[in-house]
Amino acid sequence: MTSLHEESAKIQIEETIPVNKHRPDWRGWKFMWPFALVFIFVFIIPIFYAIYISLFQKRMIGGTRFVGFSNYADLLHDPLFWGSVGRVALFTLIQVPVMLFLAAAMALALDSMKLHGMKFFRISTFLPYAVPAVVSTMVWGFMYGAKYGLVGSLNNFLGTHIDVLQPKVLLAAIGNINTWEFTGYNMLIFYSSLSTIPHSLYEAAAIDGASEWSIIRRIKLPELRGSLAITVIFSIIGSFQLFNEPSVLKNMVPGNTIATYYTPNMYAYNLSFTANQSNYAAALAIVMAIITMAIAYIVQLKSMKEQMK
Repeated sequence: MTSLHEESAKIQIEETIPVNKHRPDWRGWKFMWPFALVFIFVFIIPIFYAIYISLFQKRMIGGTRFVGFSNYADLLHDPLFWGSVGRVALFTLIQVPVMLFLAAAMALALDSMKLHGMKFFRISTFLPYAVPAVVSTMVWGFMYGAKYGLVGSLNNFLGTHIDVLQPKVLLAAIGNINTWEFTGYNMLIFYSSLSTIPHSLYEAAAIDGASEWSIIRRIKLPELRGSLAITVIFSIIGSFQLFNEPSVLKNMVPGNTIATYYTPNMYAYNLSFTANQSNYAAALAIVMAIITMAIAYIVQLKSMKEQMK
């Protein structure tokens, strides 16, 4: 009897509530369409337009002509382009590990709950990220000046001739600016991951006789693997897009140390807006996007394999 009542109640419910199993439900798109429109017009359409114009070439005689992949072929044999790619690759290999190491160390220091003035430390380390990159570069540029600013004052006081804007150490000086800007941002990502670990786990490890270093090595560092993958990918993308810092320092560095092709983004910018070669610049931008995505994808695959072990 109970089963018959349940079946009849189910039939009545199905009859009262109309269910359409054939027509798709588009109600979710009502919430998605504002973002989808912005994403399409700001991101998708410019990409396809860049690919389109990269297949053409402006000529003094004959105007704009379709040349297919000729711009890409010329780019593969362009020493200025590959020199700028090698420069940002070297920058990434050195600056990113240093920055992430400092960010992880700061996050571990905050998570230890042994720092005095933790709120001030957290805000002060994140504050450089809130400063625009152009402003940060101008401040550091005046500090770097050998004839003025902090370095110039130290030279006058110590009787030295330190110049951090000379070509041999200029890339390291730019890396220092980037590290100052983004260490606090990455620190917060690491700290948010550490905050998810229950403190009862630390107490249990301490009762078992684990030292502070053992807790860091066995509990905290494994927890940072997921956030480390995210920060590495974001940092690689940001490093390959290096533009603001060398562009601002270009007017502060004597001579032609920072050329128009110092980084790939600077090279593309000057090709497009100075040399009137927007088609070649579009091909350069597409190739750089492919290189960056490939490296980020490799890093993501490697991090996924590490997490699955």
